[in-house]
Amino acid sequence: MPAIRTIPAVLAHAVESFPEREAMVDGGVRWTFAELGEQIRRSAAAMIASGVQRGDRVAVWAPNGHRFITAALGAVTAGAVLVPISTRYKGDEARWILGKSGARLLVVDNGFLGNDYLAMLREGEPAGSGRPVAGLPDLREVVRLDGGGELPWERFLDRAGRVPSTDVLARAATVVEEDPSDMFFTSGTTGRPKGATTTHGQNLRVYEAWIARTGLRPGDRYLVVNPMFHVFGYKAGALACLMQGATLVSQPVFDVTETLRLISSERLTVVPGAPTLYASLLDHPDRAGLDLGSLRLAITGASVVPAALVERMRAELFPQVIVAYGLTESCGTVTVGDPDAAPETVSHTVGKAIEGTEVIVAGRDGEPVPAGESGEVLVRGYNVMRGYFNDREATDNAIDAKGWLHTGDVGVLDADGNLRITDRLKDVFMVGGFNAYPAEIEQTLARYEKISEAAVIGVPDERLGEVGRAYVIPRPGATVTEEEIIAFCRTRLANFKVPRSVRIVDTLPRNASGKVLKFELRDESAQSIR
Repeated sequence: MPAIRTIPAVLAHAVESFPEREAMVDGGVRWTFAELGEQIRRSAAAMIASGVQRGDRVAVWAPNGHRFITAALGAVTAGAVLVPISTRYKGDEARWILGKSGARLLVVDNGFLGNDYLAMLREGEPAGSGRPVAGLPDLREVVRLDGGGELPWERFLDRAGRVPSTDVLARAATVVEEDPSDMFFTSGTTGRPKGATTTHGQNLRVYEAWIARTGLRPGDRYLVVNPMFHVFGYKAGALACLMQGATLVSQPVFDVTETLRLISSERLTVVPGAPTLYASLLDHPDRAGLDLGSLRLAITGASVVPAALVERMRAELFPQVIVAYGLTESCGTVTVGDPDAAPETVSHTVGKAIEGTEVIVAGRDGEPVPAGESGEVLVRGYNVMRGYFNDREATDNAIDAKGWLHTGDVGVLDADGNLRITDRLKDVFMVGGFNAYPAEIEQTLARYEKISEAAVIGVPDERLGEVGRAYVIPRPGATVTEEEIIAFCRTRLANFKVPRSVRIVDTLPRNASGKVLKFELRDESAQSIR
């Protein structure tokens, strides 16, 4: 496709280039690109009629599906900034993101998987404030995708009739490549999420490079089961499909039986995901009886991929397997592997830097170390975020004066420029493909009245890769149990962040400055994994 630098322009190009091609499959919903374009235009018109201006933040708290796409891209077409919220989040977590971003409008699928998100969001708030959520003064309206409440989605869309199509086109035309398009929140060492802001132009350049490296083709049938509230599902999924004219087949929650059915019935060609997804597909007893011959490409990168798994994937399911690496702060992509590389290369490295960007491995002085030596992975180029929203200090800590994004990951570059990730400076651990941040969990634990101090690490788990383990010092005179601590966390944290085990201790190992020595906790844990 020609160089197009805004998402509304990409949508217009897709509608014009392949109007009758199937754009989206979501259960019983099947839309061509022309139909998808019309649905997004209607959503954008409703946003404009509701007072959404360029640069306003619109939050979407919903699972994968056609409504997520129309809400998200409708907001972006109206010039707003998309703020996705994880469907796993509890009220306090969502409230922080809504407040920090200053979101004007919240679109929510209340009741998804039995979660009353709005009740959680409003817990403890006084009634009669005249606002959708009393503690969020910037939030003007809440729209419910599930059809309930004062403003269900279809009634919201009725507002589109107030705004002529020409006005929607005019608004979309005002969007420029330097405008922010999204604000994905990611936690850091402070423990509270920070909004990484990226622009239209940045994201489109990154995914042009990503498409070129992965070989995504027009007409591919692409399963998006990675959550769209994450950069992998939204940018390397929905946005890439829109750019390349691929058909997006949506699955809201991973269920291996349903995934296999979709591969067979929808003739899927591309299935991205975490390594656990592929292991589940390979080991499922129903696989042998299904026609999965349409599969062409697997794209993974959530964690280390064993060489044996890559060999099985290539031999039994996918002719091509690609491993990539990225962060929210890099528009989701830093490196992409070679689909034709040897299994050992695929499993031990995450590929090379995408075109036009730089990756180095640096020592403590910030200077590059020789090939084969370990250091912190630094990234520079058009894929680096514009900054954390309204947080100059955190931005300056992440991006140095020379423009290098400090990833917090430890890695090694080989002589050919392939990157291998070996450790995490920020102590992040990964639970089933989702990043869990110890500092955030520790802050939650510190709010429990019986806890004096806490430290959290990731420990190996056969099913999820890693899970959290908390080391807790009780307050003087308090008696606390593992069960009550876990129960406390379950009401305040997304499930993947909740520690699976707790150790009650008298002291924590520390260095001379008082910092907890987490490597000692990991060593202790390795000797006593239960």
